[in-house]
Amino acid sequence: MLLGAGQRIVFIGDSITDCGRSDAAAPFGDGYMSLVRAFVDARFPERELTWVNRGISGNTVRDLAARWDADAIAERPDWLSVMIGINDVWRAFIPGREAEAVPIDEYERTLRTLRALLRRAVDATGCRLILADPYFVEADVDQPQRARTDRYAAVVAALAKDFDAVHVATQAAFDRVLRHSPPQRWADDQVHPGLPGHAVIADAFLAALDA
Repeated sequence: MLLGAGQRIVFIGDSITDCGRSDAAAPFGDGYMSLVRAFVDARFPERELTWVNRGISGNTVRDLAARWDADAIAERPDWLSVMIGINDVWRAFIPGREAEAVPIDEYERTLRTLRALLRRAVDATGCRLILADPYFVEADVDQPQRARTDRYAAVVAALAKDFDAVHVATQAAFDRVLRHSPPQRWADDQVHPGLPGHAVIADAFLAALDA
């Protein structure tokens, strides 16, 4: 298992990470992050890990940039898990909200460039990164939103390689279950999972962490 004794793991992202962590389901939310924490702690109680959820519903990579110092760097993570991009894509498909979508070149630039988010976090804290793909719960790779999401996921995969990060292929995890079931079994709107959909994501995290 990749997480070492006494380490601090910070998760940051959008509503998929948030999942009520600031209110009804404080402090971890009731989504994939809470499931990962529960299973890792159950399997490795002697490691006494510390878990922090810093997801905020509705965030794009622009929002992440605005709060990065306070919610990522100041948390002094040993591991920083980042899953962002669903809103960056999705809003291009919501009438009236197209201007809030983040073009793919801005998305990559915000995450990658010299003093941008990932490099700043690694340089400031010495953390290791866990980078999870954005996804769309849709089996048809030619469907427009799925096709665009795949391009953003390819950016994340490349970043994971460049930063020697743990890569969590969440789209591939959903593709596996979609071979046997419809999208609505996992997420009514193909974006926000129910508990079974969060379990799909959590299972991908556990596998990537060798947990």
